[in-house]
Amino acid sequence: QVQLVESGGGLVQAGGSLRLSCAASSSIFMSLMGWYRQAPGKQRELVATITHVGSTNVADSVKGRFTISRDNAKNTIYLQMNSLKPEDTAVYYCKAVTLSWGASYDYWGQGTQVTVSS
Repeated sequence: QVQLVESGGGLVQAGGSLRLSCAASSSIFMSLMGWYRQAPGKQRELVATITHVGSTNVADSVKGRFTISRDNAKNTIYLQMNSLKPEDTAVYYCKAVTLSWGASYDYWGQGTQVTVSS
C-alpha cells in the first residue's frame, strides 16, 4: 500500500504560480507518478506524468506552463504551475502506479483544490 498526500493548493490570481507537492508513504523509486485534475462537472483528466527515470509527459493544455518533477530520495513529486488561468481551476490529484509480483496497482491521493481567479 502507498499513501499519497497532496499539498500546496490554494487561491491564486490569473497569471500567478503555485507549486503542488505529493508525498508518498513509501518508496516511489520504481513507480510511474502523475498529476490529474477534475473540474466541477467534468471528468478527471491527465495533467502530467513522470517515469522512474524522469521522462515526462505533459498535457497540451498545460504544456509550457506546468512542470512535473520528482525527488525519489524524498518520495515526493511536484507540479510547478506558472501562468495560471481560470480554466486551471480544479481539484488536483496525485497518482502512483506500482508493480508488484507482476501486477499493477494504482494509488490516489485525496486531492488538493486549486482555484484561479480572473
